[in-house]
Amino acid sequence: SSSSSGGTVANASDSDISFAQLMIPHHQQAVEMADLALSRVTSPEVKELAEQIKAAQDPEIEMMSAWLQGWGAPMEMGEDHSGHDMGDMNMSGMMSDDDMRALSDAQGAAFDRMWLEMMIAHHQGAISMAEQVQGSSSNAEVITLAGAVITGQKVEIDTMQQLLAQ
Repeated sequence: SSSSSGGTVANASDSDISFAQLMIPHHQQAVEMADLALSRVTSPEVKELAEQIKAAQDPEIEMMSAWLQGWGAPMEMGEDHSGHDMGDMNMSGMMSDDDMRALSDAQGAAFDRMWLEMMIAHHQGAISMAEQVQGSSSNAEVITLAGAVITGQKVEIDTMQQLLAQ
């Protein structure tokens, strides 16, 4: 790979770039789900959690977008570049259009429950992507963000599991 060509500030490896290209839409979907919850949800605890998720992920999306710009990398993966550098890092935990439609159609307590279950799966996907890049990156900013994603989302998963158990 040509990513080690000289001492540019942007010492981004292919896996750093793939991580940002995958994590941005992943975060955007979480924000979209959070927005849906803010208009739909019946539980005040779930509403608070949705606000928290939005507050955490919006700035992370901006940060990763700025990295890609700084690295001169495209915002999205090209067809030829479907993330093989991340091993099997795919859009883990991403909801399909059908999932999102089902969530949009759900009402009341059923919505709350479905939202929590989907967001747990979504967070677990983000954590596994972050753990993969932690193991392969030598970029301090990427490693720091990956650590923050893992720590923050594990706490949120615990909260969501407690809410589901109620």
